[in-house]
Amino acid sequence: MCLATVYKESDDTVICRNVSKILVEDEKVIIRDIMGEETSIEGKILMVDLANSIVKLQCD
Repeated sequence: MCLATVYKESDDTVICRNVSKILVEDEKVIIRDIMGEETSIEGKILMVDLANSIVKLQCD
């Protein structure tokens, strides 16, 4: 299984680790980890690096 870490683009802080699913609804990014816990962020996906399991978000 390939899990990702989601970072805030502006300062590289970790938003969520062990991410198994990401949903995009309008201006909201919903991140779900392997335990099923969801985090909802206002912003957009800037970059996804599948080889290194990295996702960067631009957050307000």
